Amino acid sequence: MTRTELHIVSGKGGTGKTTVAAALAIALASGGRKVLLCEVEGRQGIARLLDVDPLPYEERRVSVGLDGGEVYALAIDPESALLEYLQMFYRLGRAGRALDRFGVIDFATTIAPGVRDVLLTGKVYEAAGRDGQDGYDAIVMDAPPTGRIARFLNVNSEVAGLAKAGPIRRQADSIMEMMRAPTTRVHLVSVLEEMPVQETLDGIAELRDTGLPVGHVILNLVRSDLVSAGTATALADGSLDADAVASALRSVSVPADAAPALVVGGREQVERQQLQADQRAVIAGSDRPIIELPYLPDGIDLGSLFDLARSLREDLLEAGAA
Repeated sequence: MTRTELHIVSGKGGTGKTTVAAALAIALASGGRKVLLCEVEGRQGIARLLDVDPLPYEERRVSVGLDGGEVYALAIDPESALLEYLQMFYRLGRAGRALDRFGVIDFATTIAPGVRDVLLTGKVYEAAGRDGQDGYDAIVMDAPPTGRIARFLNVNSEVAGLAKAGPIRRQADSIMEMMRAPTTRVHLVSVLEEMPVQETLDGIAELRDTGLPVGHVILNLVRSDLVSAGTATALADGSLDADAVASALRSVSVPADAAPALVVGGREQVERQQLQADQRAVIAGSDRPIIELPYLPDGIDLGSLFDLARSLREDLLEAGAA
């Protein structure tokens, strides 16, 4: 059983799970620690986010951490992982590459998705088991979306009908030992909207059913409440209307013709705030610790990524429950 921390980050598409995974890796690489950030979906999202060249099937240093440390990244693809597997267990070096030319590897990883997942997670298992200079203090996996995360991680059940014994089965058993280790956590990223929140709750239930350790729920893109409770009440009961806003604008020498649009915008903002509040109450029922990351109107660059990393370090890592 490995002592390397494994943080698996999943979430519904559009919630920013790759951004959160990268920020978490930077946060973990504090104080001289060495962290590996992996992606397994072939999207090269990490490379685009960090503004580096497309990642090959090898570990490459891509960033520093907070207060020192290093972040390495790796894009794991099933074809390269299978070639490495064939060389490692069967010594099929040139023969494995010949199979690749004939399309056998693509066929194998397509027709047997359970084997594909064993290969992808197996590379993480291999990195987690290293010691010394080549080892890592923590690994962060930018994993598949919440809708299939339990199936992706529960490789034992996925290969049960394909491999009753042999190297593939032993590999799956070892991977499951890592997935259920005390040093592993599956963090789910969501936004405060109905569908992502419900998918997050469903994902938590599936992970628990398979005995996989659920970490934090990370609420991303959370918008600040711009309208106070008193103003919201006034907008709702009509005591703050366009005439009242126009009068206030004239008192500070601002054109009053903006008043109707301000009232409409205020009411829309109140609706958004109420939606967030409603979904925050729903996700609180997950009985998991919750971290909120702010909506950044100017988008994500390296500076804002480090800001998110600081928030994660303070709220998630220093809480001691990561």
